[in-house]
Amino acid sequence: MLRNPFIRLDAKDNVVVARLEVPAGTAAAAEGTTTLQKVPAGHKMATRFIAKGEPVLKYATVIGFAAEDVEPGTWMHSHNIAFGDLVKDYRHAQDYVPTDLLPPDQRAQFMGIVRTDGRVATRNYVGVFIVSHSGATVARHIAKHFDAEVLAAYPHVDGVVPYIHEQGSGMEKSGEPMDMLRRTLGGYIRHPNTAGALVIALGEEHNELGAFLAHQRLEPGPRLRTLVIQEVGGTRKAIAAGIALVEAMLPLADTARRRSVSAEHIMVGMQCGGSDGFSGLSANPALGAAMEILIRHGGTAILSETSEIYGVEHTLTARARTPAIGQKLVDRIDWWLDYNKGRDTQINGQVSPGNNAGGLANVLEKSLGGAKKGGNAPLMEVYEYAEPVTQHGLVFMDTPGYDPVSATGQIAGGANLICFTTGRGSCFGSVPAPTIKLASNSPMYARMAGDMDINCGPVIDGEASIAEMGQRIFEQVLRHASGEATKSEALGVGLNEFVPWPLGVAD
Repeated sequence: MLRNPFIRLDAKDNVVVARLEVPAGTAAAAEGTTTLQKVPAGHKMATRFIAKGEPVLKYATVIGFAAEDVEPGTWMHSHNIAFGDLVKDYRHAQDYVPTDLLPPDQRAQFMGIVRTDGRVATRNYVGVFIVSHSGATVARHIAKHFDAEVLAAYPHVDGVVPYIHEQGSGMEKSGEPMDMLRRTLGGYIRHPNTAGALVIALGEEHNELGAFLAHQRLEPGPRLRTLVIQEVGGTRKAIAAGIALVEAMLPLADTARRRSVSAEHIMVGMQCGGSDGFSGLSANPALGAAMEILIRHGGTAILSETSEIYGVEHTLTARARTPAIGQKLVDRIDWWLDYNKGRDTQINGQVSPGNNAGGLANVLEKSLGGAKKGGNAPLMEVYEYAEPVTQHGLVFMDTPGYDPVSATGQIAGGANLICFTTGRGSCFGSVPAPTIKLASNSPMYARMAGDMDINCGPVIDGEASIAEMGQRIFEQVLRHASGEATKSEALGVGLNEFVPWPLGVAD
């Protein structure tokens, strides 16, 4: 047993977190108490008497209220921590401090692919897109043709990928749902990691091909081709025609070469999934430290999952660049609260069974840890789902908490890497921007080493500081941005994780 099996996060806290499973009757000498029940790894123990209704404090922040009188040494979790409304002081922009950017000649470099318009890619894919689900089979067969043997002739192309979704028909022809779908598809087609795109239509979907192209101001050319299944004579002929169109794009895509460029061109979408009680202590704050480094080097970090920052959004609004930016974030929170009124959803307190088993009592505690992915950087802008991200620094994009949908929006906005923290393990991957997975604890990292890229467990084990781990993460981000394959890429994970936010099915 460790000399101190618990982690104290702040002197003001009335709970501490177990480093590993602690049996009942274990002395916690540093806290002057003894465990009254078994405390699972990542879960909390009360360090003093907490009266019913009194706030429960972690990181000196309220994560709920005692549901009953609690004695010192008590295991604290969702059974005795009540979810309640908080009074929040948004302090819009009052704590804003500009980032001290490094001079351009001192910024880190990575090996990127510079496109003709100056944007920088981390990967080089040809995409096969569909405006509606009616083209899914054709798109899959076209992409399947370009296996490793065929692509061996194009060594600078990372792959030919089908982007399949279930929208585009059976929905309104205009309005927010259609705008969001088109914005997502357009963002992927224009993405710097997309060297060429084939867009497929059946010929009679609600997301009509011509209207989509006009809406997104996309012009067909050598790197953007279109195909209408009904016009070429059906499925078999469309597959053959599509293969020919992609074959014509591959020589152009293969001209891409990497060269040394500034880290200011790296845009990271931050995700967390399968969180546990350690995520907010190791992986998330370590990623936050890495993103602070990236931001000082001129780069961009996208924080998302709106329902999973609820309860701590005031820590972001206070750091907003302007009061208007802070209010934009509050407006998105208000939309979620209104939309989810009366529903059994996370923003109303519930977390997933995995999150709960990992030690997170409610969404307030999860939000507290999740927001740490942004470090202490100032909030520079707030974006709608899949909007193009043009502001450097820490920004926020409104997305659901569901990882594939959230990451899809970030990539559509321009993220050329995804950093995904997890406490219980995740097998997520993404294209055309690769996913780097960060484990919150060493036992899970060892158990799922084939899927994890970085182990942040040394922070919990007392072997590394948050700052040291942040530097390690930043250096690995540079390597993956330069072309080093992530674990999910090596496994071929990511081809089924393109999931535009499915709003507004009408019929």
